[in-house]
Amino acid sequence: MTEADAAVMAEKVKAETLHAWNAYKQYAWGHDALKPLSQSSHDWYGSSLLMTPVDALDTLLIIGLDKEAKEAQELIATKLNFDQDLNVQNFEITIRLLGGLISGYQMTKDQRLLNLAKDLGDRLLPVFNSPTGMPYTHVNLKTGKVEGNVSNPAETGTLILEFGMLSKLTGNPVYFEKAKKALVATFAHRSKIGLVGSGIDVETGTWTDNTSHIGGGIDSYYEYLNKCWRLFGDKDCKAMWDTSIQAVNQHLAEEVRGEFWYGQVDMHTGKRTASVYGALDAFMPALLVLGGDLDRAKRLQDSGQKMWRLHGIEPEAIDYVNMKVVSAAYPLRPEIVESAYYLYRATGDVKYRVMGKEFFTDFVRRCRVPHGYAALKDVRTELKSDSMESFVFAETFKYYYLLFAPKSALDFDKMTFNTEAHPFHLD
Repeated sequence: MTEADAAVMAEKVKAETLHAWNAYKQYAWGHDALKPLSQSSHDWYGSSLLMTPVDALDTLLIIGLDKEAKEAQELIATKLNFDQDLNVQNFEITIRLLGGLISGYQMTKDQRLLNLAKDLGDRLLPVFNSPTGMPYTHVNLKTGKVEGNVSNPAETGTLILEFGMLSKLTGNPVYFEKAKKALVATFAHRSKIGLVGSGIDVETGTWTDNTSHIGGGIDSYYEYLNKCWRLFGDKDCKAMWDTSIQAVNQHLAEEVRGEFWYGQVDMHTGKRTASVYGALDAFMPALLVLGGDLDRAKRLQDSGQKMWRLHGIEPEAIDYVNMKVVSAAYPLRPEIVESAYYLYRATGDVKYRVMGKEFFTDFVRRCRVPHGYAALKDVRTELKSDSMESFVFAETFKYYYLLFAPKSALDFDKMTFNTEAHPFHLD
């Protein structure tokens, strides 16, 4: 793939992003998300928090859809209101809304966006008032009432980038301190062999699920250990990352047919419990790139491509021993493209752009509908779902575009992406 070929692909991504955005604008403007099959809208909590505009803003700016970005920015700045009696999930609200408002502020310098970020951060702070410092899962934006004591490492440990940036931008250290305490507490509850499980009680620190893996519910905990070091230079995070990735590679990694995979084990014994890998696990090559482990990153990405090719688009999960689908949905996930982008940036090997073209071609063929993009209920039958989550803008289209765009589109070395692909930087 030449630079000219890549430029053509970047324009295709831009056009498809605009197709999806125009559908959102036509049928779901002012709501959290578009339902593309019924040409209607969906609000997470019955009242809009402008999930799609906030998640999309920095992508629209990066891709060069300036008119659309300006419309989204004004909608957010004039209509987004957090003073609502809504019980929201702290993790998703943090990575999508707090993250999106911070990156949007950094790219536009619109003080209204930072004011909204601070207002949201203050309303989320009560989640940290547990005996361990690990956050409750839900909080009421108006009353501050918290609930949900059984959480997981992703939800307790994927907050420090957003809250840390809020501290840097406002000069108030409380946000970073609370999020770091939660991250350290999660790490402190690891097993003797260095692994974390899938469920933990934030009041007692007792594990409720001993299954260890790198997939959903744990994934971004590992990501933020590394990225906290990358963004803030925090040496505690670096030490926790070094300890954790060693345990992950020792106990979760598995060779099958000469291929490299990560599966599931018991967090205390290391005994293998399942050979499952999926769309969310596919973020791991990108993380391995950040950790300097290009060999494992390349091999794991090859495994991910094999998973993709089973049915011409990746399922939510497979059993990699028998290469059978165990969870058949495709919710428009970005992780495998994210990893292709990181590997291309690290190696310069056009193989990853060619890989990305294969992914994008399949993505468009299977998920594009007249009014946006539709998730798949089953990759084997291509049965569609009436869903287009906001992360298709925040992550999927963004990573496709950046993979093909010139390096000048975004200074990768100065940016750290949160787990929703919102780019943060310290000036």
